Amino acid sequence: MQNYRISLNDLPPEGGQFTLDDPAIWQEPMEEFHLDYRVSKPLCARIQVLPMDGGWLVRGTLTGEVVLPCSRCAEDAPAAIDARFEDFESLPESEDDEETPETPAAREAMEDVADSRIIFERNAPLLDLAAVCWEELMLALPATPLCRPDCKGLCAGCGVNLNEGMCACTQEEGDPRMAALRGLVLHKN
Repeated sequence: MQNYRISLNDLPPEGGQFTLDDPAIWQEPMEEFHLDYRVSKPLCARIQVLPMDGGWLVRGTLTGEVVLPCSRCAEDAPAAIDARFEDFESLPESEDDEETPETPAAREAMEDVADSRIIFERNAPLLDLAAVCWEELMLALPATPLCRPDCKGLCAGCGVNLNEGMCACTQEEGDPRMAALRGLVLHKN
């Protein structure tokens, strides 16, 4: 995958505009995390990075469509992506008396800060735009994707997709923990 890191120190005062539409930005993490997702309409991120006091304002849009497994029946559930985002990236806190690491291993550890969109190479801050895109895609996806709003899901007994019809399962209807109360009859006084 192409390197989508931009040097934050080299941004002009008016900031920079970036368009990212390389399918590898999304496909490689989907494969790496073994996600059963696929892009059905190309994803495109438009990102603006503005230098500000104490950091950088990162704002943009993400559009496209992803197909996810339905959370009830596991059939395809298309999810349209049309997200706007805005975040402030500040430099990680550092102590003034901290010196540049002397050993190559220490320098390498400083260059590759985990779980951060800002990384350092040769003590220069870089913003990983691919990480921004991936994070914003994950935030834009529905928490419980559904193939349709009235999805009936799968039969708990035999696993038949109830959207396609009733099953011939001999399971009692309802929660088995409530079976003792099924014959209960209440009389009004």
